[in-house]
Amino acid sequence: MESLNQAWSFFLIATSRFQDIEYVFMLIPFVLFFELPLYFVNWMSVFRYLFKKSVDAPVSFPYYPRVTCAITCYAEGKAVQSTVISLLEQIYPGHIEIIAMVDGVQKNLATYQALKELVPVVANYPKRSLVIIPKIQRGGRVSSLNAGLSRAQGEIFLALDGDTSFDNQMISSAAAHFRNPDIVAVTGPMRVRNARKAIITRLQSLEYMLTMQIGKLGFAKLNVINNVPGAFGIFRKSFIQKIGGWNTGTAEDLDLTLRIKQYHQRYPHLRIEFEPGAVSHTDAPESFKDFLKQRLRWDGDLWYIYSNKHKYGISASRMGWSNFIFLLWYGILFQIVMPFSIVIYTIYMAVKLPMLTFFLSMVLVYLFYLGLITLQYILYLVLVSDRKWEDCQAALILPVYPLFQFVSRVWSAFAILNQILNKGHLDSAMAPLWVLKKGKQ
Repeated sequence: MESLNQAWSFFLIATSRFQDIEYVFMLIPFVLFFELPLYFVNWMSVFRYLFKKSVDAPVSFPYYPRVTCAITCYAEGKAVQSTVISLLEQIYPGHIEIIAMVDGVQKNLATYQALKELVPVVANYPKRSLVIIPKIQRGGRVSSLNAGLSRAQGEIFLALDGDTSFDNQMISSAAAHFRNPDIVAVTGPMRVRNARKAIITRLQSLEYMLTMQIGKLGFAKLNVINNVPGAFGIFRKSFIQKIGGWNTGTAEDLDLTLRIKQYHQRYPHLRIEFEPGAVSHTDAPESFKDFLKQRLRWDGDLWYIYSNKHKYGISASRMGWSNFIFLLWYGILFQIVMPFSIVIYTIYMAVKLPMLTFFLSMVLVYLFYLGLITLQYILYLVLVSDRKWEDCQAALILPVYPLFQFVSRVWSAFAILNQILNKGHLDSAMAPLWVLKKGKQ
């Protein structure tokens, strides 16, 4: 107790002048008026969903349309077999057509051969088929997805990565939503398959729980879901064909999601849903260097999409007011403005405050976000998680997570600057340079 009193006295002395402590409170308006309300709205939507789920009678009318699973393959090798087998073993009673597009097959013979080895295996599964499309010239993800779309015979089209696997009820859980003719797209939770490999994968696993699961669940129920991931998107094929399929350039998933939203004002009944039972598993970067490379592309692409490809499409007259306000609030304010605000705020504090006061101020900020993250994690674990024992292991990484968030946001500012100054979207492994240049610059 005496040591706590000494620490508190030490802090009071260090921050005794108002002109010092006022800089600490500069963060409060942003957090109070912009960040906390976003979390509040999201969680209120989650609570509403959980309440309705507990009181509504489940709908169980038979609905088993033909489904096409289009797998984009580039350099997965034998790993692609796990993806195909997880689709063959789905408990879905309807027909599942698997189309594997092998991009640049001459340089990707290992993946092509791994798929060929599965051809006799498919015969053991009723109502399952496998089509392999060897693309001689590499064209990137967009080219592969459109090739699969042109061959697809299913009513429902799944755009999947070649290194992603799925729970065996994924298709049956997702397909049920398409009974409703207003549903044009569905996605579900993405879990980190290699979470135990390293600290960085554990951090990403927790991030996926709190953002890609809780965030998408809450926002989907408000019909303002921010993005249908490229590794795991489920679409009504007829609608995707009407809007022209996938477009050139990088960040094809965010591009397609925004194009769908731009029909919302004309067709306000259209919905993008999130299905908690449609679970996928993917591998996250296992080194800090690979993580930074991934986020350099992801975060830089945000600026490319918002300021280049969709600078005329982001408007209430096209998207409707709810999607427009949400995009400004979450997409622009939190994904674009907030990283720069954090960098400027931190530098300003470091310059203006004495070293000790600056350090103690950062400790207060850290403790605030640790409390906020811990509260969200507990709510997720108790109310949402379907694998509580597996997910409770993330508690060990909670103290590090606020630091991970800080580094991620600082790096996001760098990625956006890299896009603005160097057109970073052209430095991507997702497609050849000649394809990326076809997009709007």
